[in-house]
Amino acid sequence: MTKSIHIVYLLLMTFVGCQTKVPDFSGNNAFEYLKAQCEFGPRNPGSEGHRKVLDYYIKTFTPLADTVMTQSFLEKMPRTGQQVNMNNVIARFNVQATKQIMISAHWDTRPWADRGKGMMGRNQPILGANDGASGVAVLLELANILNKDKPPIGVNLVLFDAEDYGTSGDNWSYCKGSQYFAKNIPIPYPDYAINLDMIADREPEFYIERFSYEQNPTLVMELWQKAESLGLKSFKKRAKDMIFDDHVPLYEIAGIPAIDIIDFDYPNEKINYHHTQNDIVQNCSPKGLGEVGTLMVHHLSLIHI
Repeated sequence: MTKSIHIVYLLLMTFVGCQTKVPDFSGNNAFEYLKAQCEFGPRNPGSEGHRKVLDYYIKTFTPLADTVMTQSFLEKMPRTGQQVNMNNVIARFNVQATKQIMISAHWDTRPWADRGKGMMGRNQPILGANDGASGVAVLLELANILNKDKPPIGVNLVLFDAEDYGTSGDNWSYCKGSQYFAKNIPIPYPDYAINLDMIADREPEFYIERFSYEQNPTLVMELWQKAESLGLKSFKKRAKDMIFDDHVPLYEIAGIPAIDIIDFDYPNEKINYHHTQNDIVQNCSPKGLGEVGTLMVHHLSLIHI
């Protein structure tokens, strides 16, 4: 081997050796977090399950994150007029970094199954295995990974309260936690936000949500192209519906270019468990959790300061 070839070889081996392996994300571990949340029962604001699962989130995040904080606010329940204490939960990693981003999900569940057929259970709170527990499940598993593999930037995992207790037809009666957060940002201003919602149904399909593409088209295309390169088959690189979710107040109120990863159909276009008593663990699976979590881990591994 000539001297010049030897030098090139050494440089190549040094480069390869310095490459950091992207951590594996376990959809099965995330699914266990989904089930653990559902063991508290419905987590609608003001309920016993709502109070108990908040303690669970804080206890789970505290040994993993650099800082864990809550952001409390009062909201009036739309049907009863009762004032209820709400809490956003923020788990922060690499708090001193100049560049900050956030990944969010809502943790509350719908207080009534208003899309259920007939009257049975329509005025009862739903379990919210998919609509509530799924996005949080991915964030809890991400916290384990970020604890072991420190991110090069600041990562804020944010759980929004009071997303799902609004009145049908009135968009801004939903997403109260993200609205309060956007008006009172308790962390350094994030460069962007990725919101996760309804990602655990048994037939996951993640189309591009249209508000997301309007608010941050560069990030949307980066993520969906990365999903394609990773072979994450649930991601469909086509636009579909527009959904008023927590990413909209973040952008409209605070100017944070936020996007939403969401499965529009639960589980498909013919059957809909959304806001019904069928939003249960048995109608969920680890598949979507694994694909979304894998995409998040790879995205974070590619970010440069």
